Amino acid sequence: MARSTIRDVAAHAGVSVATVSRVLGGNYPVAARTRTKVLRSIEELDFVANAHARALSGSSSKLVAIVTSTMNAPFYAEVASGVEAYTSVEGRLCMYVSTNGDVQRELEVLGLMREQRAEAVILVGGVAMTPEYHDRMARYARGLAAVGGRLVFCGRPSLGPDVPAVVVEYENEGGAHAGTSHLISRGHRRIVLLGGIPGQTTGDDRIAGYRRAMAEHGIPVDEALMMPGQFGRRFAYDRIRERLDAGLHDFTAIFALDDILAGAAMHAVRDAGLRVPEDVSILGYNDSEIALDLYPALTSVHIPVRELGRTAARLALQPGEGVVRDHVMLGTHVVVRDSVVPPVR
Repeated sequence: MARSTIRDVAAHAGVSVATVSRVLGGNYPVAARTRTKVLRSIEELDFVANAHARALSGSSSKLVAIVTSTMNAPFYAEVASGVEAYTSVEGRLCMYVSTNGDVQRELEVLGLMREQRAEAVILVGGVAMTPEYHDRMARYARGLAAVGGRLVFCGRPSLGPDVPAVVVEYENEGGAHAGTSHLISRGHRRIVLLGGIPGQTTGDDRIAGYRRAMAEHGIPVDEALMMPGQFGRRFAYDRIRERLDAGLHDFTAIFALDDILAGAAMHAVRDAGLRVPEDVSILGYNDSEIALDLYPALTSVHIPVRELGRTAARLALQPGEGVVRDHVMLGTHVVVRDSVVPPVR
């Protein structure tokens, strides 16, 4: 099948060749609607810009791209550190890209990395797995593989056996199940679940683990104690304070779906005049350095984050021709510290 040309893209999008060139170059302003039409045509025609198409017969760029939704969270920084630790020894250059949670931006980065003939693109963290996202990501994965690159899903589930990608996950749902079970084993029954973005794979899996543990112990889930929404400090603090300020101290423990949320919940509990862990036990997720900085030291679900990054890089750069579809699952476990005790009431 003949490779699409810039003229094909222009005809498909109903614009001039010059307009397509401006979109590709990014050096001139282009109306948002026109830019969207051109990008959609580039995707549908599986187009690679000519300068890079001419390089298809040569070697790869030895570039490894790490793509995350933010650069501020400890989880992403630790994964990137693990990737960098491996790739630097292998003589590769790492590029760190933040999408600010914009799924469209993530897809655009994949297209750019294909044009740059990146050796590997590592997508880190959860995502809202819509049918549209699945289909578009699958096309980009095949396009990257076609030019010799490898796509790695790190900390997010596979798109299926027909998509050419490496998957490195951790027991996300299992970790939430273990964390909830730990709270139950210490005598807690009224457990707030705090955080997690509904519809996003990371949060959904942790919520599922919480629900499974409660069901296995015969404890009905009180939906009033379910507080999903975000992964931010302000969100966590406000939700806990609002409940306590309304006189609803009807829980003995909080399972925060990451350590940042747990730290904010600690501050909210104390500011409401209660004690941690005597009045409210708190358990986090990630076992980041934050867990040790908090007082009391935070009991948290441990993710082998740096190993997650190293494994993703190792599989991305493993020798061998053709499409690689490895799938690795790393374990999680509860690290017991001082923030969880049996309830006193």
